[in-house]
Formats: sequence, C-alpha cells, structure tokens
Amino acid sequence: MSQQPPHATFAEGKIGQYLLNRLDEAAQYSQPGAGVTRLFCSTEHRQVLPLIEQWMTRAGLTPELDAAGNLVGRCPNALAGEPTLIMGSHQDSVVEGGKYDGMLGIAVPLVALEALRHAGITLPYGVEVVAFGDEEGVRFPTTLVGSRALAGTIDPQQLEALDKQGISLREALRSFGVEPDGIPALARDPANTLGFVEVHIEQGPRLEQRDHAVGVVTSLTGIERHQVTVSGKAGHAGTTPMSGRHDALVGASDMVLAVDRVLQATEGLVGVVGQLDVHPNAVNVIPASVTFTVELRSPQSETRQRGQDAIQAALHEVAERRGLTLSMDNTYRADGAHCAEWIMRGLEQACASVEQPTERMFSGAGHDGLAMQDVTDIGMLFVRCKEGLSHHPDESISAADGEAAVRVMMAFLQQLDPSRCR
Repeated sequence: MSQQPPHATFAEGKIGQYLLNRLDEAAQYSQPGAGVTRLFCSTEHRQVLPLIEQWMTRAGLTPELDAAGNLVGRCPNALAGEPTLIMGSHQDSVVEGGKYDGMLGIAVPLVALEALRHAGITLPYGVEVVAFGDEEGVRFPTTLVGSRALAGTIDPQQLEALDKQGISLREALRSFGVEPDGIPALARDPANTLGFVEVHIEQGPRLEQRDHAVGVVTSLTGIERHQVTVSGKAGHAGTTPMSGRHDALVGASDMVLAVDRVLQATEGLVGVVGQLDVHPNAVNVIPASVTFTVELRSPQSETRQRGQDAIQAALHEVAERRGLTLSMDNTYRADGAHCAEWIMRGLEQACASVEQPTERMFSGAGHDGLAMQDVTDIGMLFVRCKEGLSHHPDESISAADGEAAVRVMMAFLQQLDPSRCR
C-alpha cells in the first residue's frame, strides 16, 4: 500500500503523477496476462478493495461495501443525511483491458477530495464516491448492476443470470461476502441526491484531435444487446456430403457478415458481433449450433429499432436459405441519457477557472449514467486518451491531462451551490 503523501504531492505539477501512480497500483490487481482483467465478484475485485478503501479514507470518506458489491465512500455530511452529490465509476474491466477505463473515475474525485482536505476546504453538502462493482457486463449477461442498485431499478431476475461456470449472480454476491436480498434498500432518494458526475477517458480521438485535455459530455449512447442462437445438425466431417450439410458455423458466419452490412448501411448506428460460441467445437464434427452476440449503439432508440429489424430480417433469410433454425433474444437494453444543463455549465465554468479549454461532446460509449439518470441528474467529464484507444492494454493518459481533470473537479466541487442543483 502507498504511504501517506507529503503536502508537496498536491502542488501544481505534482497531482497528475500522484494520480497515475495510484492507477498503476490498482492495475496490479488483475488476472495474469496482458492489460487488466478484473471481473465482477472475482478474486481480483476482492483484492483491489482495500486499496480503494485507503484512497477513500485519505479523502476523508468512510468506506462501506454494499449489497450489490459496490464500495461506497461517504463524507460526514453524507453520513449525516445532508443532500449529497454522487461521483465515481466502475472498478471492473473487460478482458485484457486498460488501467484507466473506469478506475480513472474513482481515482480522480478521490484525489480531488484529498487535495481539498489537505487545503482545509470543507464542502457545504454531502459527497459519495462509488466504486461500482459491475458496469462492463463481462462475467454475467447483465450490466450496470451497481448503478442500477443505487437507482432502484434492479430487476430481481438479473440476480439469476449465470456466468460461464453456471454460477448465478446471486450466488456470486453471497460468495463475495454480501447479501443480495439487501439490494432494494440501496436505492437513493432522488429528493436528497444532488446529481451524479463521472470522470472517464474519452475512448475516442476527438480530444486528441482538438488538443484538449478534457471535454464536457452532452449525452450517452443507448445500447442494446442480443443473443442469437443458430441451430443446424452435427455430422461426421469426412462422410457427410457437402451438399447435404446444415452447418451452423457456416450459417453464423454468413449472418455476421449480414449484421456488418446492416451496420454499414444504417446512418447513426454502430455495433459489433463480439462473441461466438461453437458447439460441439470439435475438429472433425460439423458444428451443430452457434451462439453469438449482437450489440447495437445509437443515442436514438428509433435508429436502434430500425437496425434491429433489418438485422432480424437478414438473419432469418440466411437461416431459411441454409436450412437452419434461429432465435434472437434481447439480453440488455438501455436508452440514451442526456446530461443535465446545470452540470454541463458547472463543468465548463470549472474548466475555465483552471484555464482548460473545452467543448461539449457526445459519448458513443455507455456508462453508469445510463442507470443513474433514473434517480438524479447526470453529468460527465471526458479526459483525453492516447489515440482514442480503450478496452486495450495500451490504453494511456498523460500525467498533465490527469492533473487537469483533478483540478477541474476540485473547482467544480468548490463552485457547486447545492441550492441551485436543478
């Protein structure tokens, strides 16, 4: 664990490196292999918690692990029931991801609060910083579990979702040491919640192209995910005539190309087929079935629906032509979210006060704000990342840009008037 930092740590030009050192330390809690792999309710998730607890304590917050696997730090005003601003992001990662996606949004507000504390500055409202347990939705076929818990929108059926080992989310949470039956009590009171603000790497190239360290986000994309199952007929690879085969993998390959054609042809829609599972997956057996995922993203629900309809039609055409059966099930859906004007203005004013140029920009990625919009106003600050790269081991930010983000958040927190948060 890191030692208590000297006051010089918070001098101009020093905070950025302090921030990066923290993120380097957190990145060690990962499965072996390239980049960072830290899944929800995993050993690595458990191992990183004491480090984040230490960060929270240094910022003057009291940490607590909640029933949804979130680590929540609260200042004395928040513990006393005062109107509270929530900040934070997710600690989980994709497989072989980077060290900044998610974790940056935990570290930045905590460093900002710690710096204010060292300066003797007390905020006149409550503050929570949340390290959400699950945002990526990698281990289980559900996502935003942590933020949906705070928003009070967890569907009990989500707790029955199974990982690849057949472990349910409910079982995983209990093994993690929390009681999922307590999730309903985590819902925040909208009347006592000032807003939710997240800091995140941009995951795109626009800030780098503009030569800006930070940007103010206007809205988050809507996302939906589907699981497609293609069923054919297994057979001997050497004795079954080619003309008589019902090869599920060949059909699925044709379908993947069909999905890409729809995406290429639909304005304002992006998506991906990111996962395929082949059964029986044997070298000398014609594949009997293939399951693959289709993810669609657009801020406009009408655009996503148009794309989904076109994809379904294309997949059914392939299935009929190749003598296969097909099912397509929606596994996740979240409409786009618009950031609150007062938060956008506040972030812009904070940027100006620390002499950081900025502009408003749209997020093509989904974030915890998609869930938090159901309980409070949301806002987001983007931080430039090298080459716009994310979900990759080479994900990178500079110390100078990290410091810019911390200074913006320090200014935002000091300028925020809780009586005008609407």
